[in-house]
Amino acid sequence: MKQLPLFPHSWQRIGYIVLPVFLAIGIAYLFFDYNIPWLQYKHDVKNIFDFSDNNFTDELASLGMILSLLLIAFSKEKTEDEMIQFIRLESLHWAVYANYFVLALSIIFVYGGAFFHVMIWNMFTVLIIFIVRFKYLMFKYNKSNQ
Repeated sequence: MKQLPLFPHSWQRIGYIVLPVFLAIGIAYLFFDYNIPWLQYKHDVKNIFDFSDNNFTDELASLGMILSLLLIAFSKEKTEDEMIQFIRLESLHWAVYANYFVLALSIIFVYGGAFFHVMIWNMFTVLIIFIVRFKYLMFKYNKSNQ
C-alpha cells in the first residue's frame, strides 16, 4: 500500500504545544474583544484592499489553530503501518460525515449572527472530530494488541 505523505512524528508535539496558545487567543478575541496591540494596522490610503483600520488577532488565532490541528492530525505515529493508515482514513471519513451533519443542523436551526459564530467553529470541527476519533480508535487498537 502506498504510504501517505505525513509530517514527522515530532511535529505532533509542536501542534499540541501551540494549540492552547492560539485557542486562548481566539477565545479571548471572540468573547472578550481582545486584540493584540502590535497586530493593529492603520493606513490612510484607501484602495480596493481597504485594511485602513484592522487588527489581525483573529487571523493569527485562526491560522495558528489550523496549523496546530493539522500538525496533530497529520503527523506520523511512532509506528505507522497499514492498519494505522486504515484507522486514519476511517476516522477522516467519519469526521467529514459528522461535520456536515452538524453543519446541516446549524443551517436549519441557527440564524443571524449566531450562525456566523457557528461557521467560525465549523472551520475547525472536521480536524477536531478527526483527531478525537483517530486517537480513540488508536487507544482501542493499542489496548487490543497488548
